[in-house]
Amino acid sequence: MVLTAVGTYGGLGVIRANPSLFLPTFIAALVVELILFFVVRGVAEKGNNGLALPLLATYSLLSGYTLSGLVWVALGTKGVGIGGIAFAALGCGITFIVGRQIGSNLSEQDGMALTKTVQLGLIALVVVLVGQLLCSIFGVFTPTWLEIAISGIGVLLFAGAAVVDFYILPRSYRDEQYLCAALSMYLTYINLFIFILRLLIAINSRD
Repeated sequence: MVLTAVGTYGGLGVIRANPSLFLPTFIAALVVELILFFVVRGVAEKGNNGLALPLLATYSLLSGYTLSGLVWVALGTKGVGIGGIAFAALGCGITFIVGRQIGSNLSEQDGMALTKTVQLGLIALVVVLVGQLLCSIFGVFTPTWLEIAISGIGVLLFAGAAVVDFYILPRSYRDEQYLCAALSMYLTYINLFIFILRLLIAINSRD
């Protein structure tokens, strides 16, 4: 998370100093980040932690850089600012503490039911987000009320994913594959942070 914060700080610096440079570097960072995700996961699944660790560190930096655009919007949104960013980070931390308590004590039946429900919900969320992106490309932007609904659902789904992580990861990976588990939990944390921040921005951007 420290490396992600460093990447975000760097991205904010680029936006302030040279805004026209941010978009192409954002796209490049996003492409490399996507490639690194599959590379890191593949290497970590083999238990090659010596190679996976620096790759995961690079992935965290790039993730922070691609997150800086949303953080910039949050900083410029009245009623959100640095306080909203801190609230989103704190909310993620509390969610993981509670998620650990719940997920570690789920029965097999309840755990599998929750896992399947969250997985289906995340698939539906991805479809909605892709549709939202395509609409924005053609100049059709999401109404504020719909953005609030999408962000709220995203928060709920990734809060559920935090519970699922603590249930399923100990059952899915061996001890030497701890970086795989760390990557999965990192993705859940970052996406939960994103959707909390999106929700705060949408709520405070109402006309």
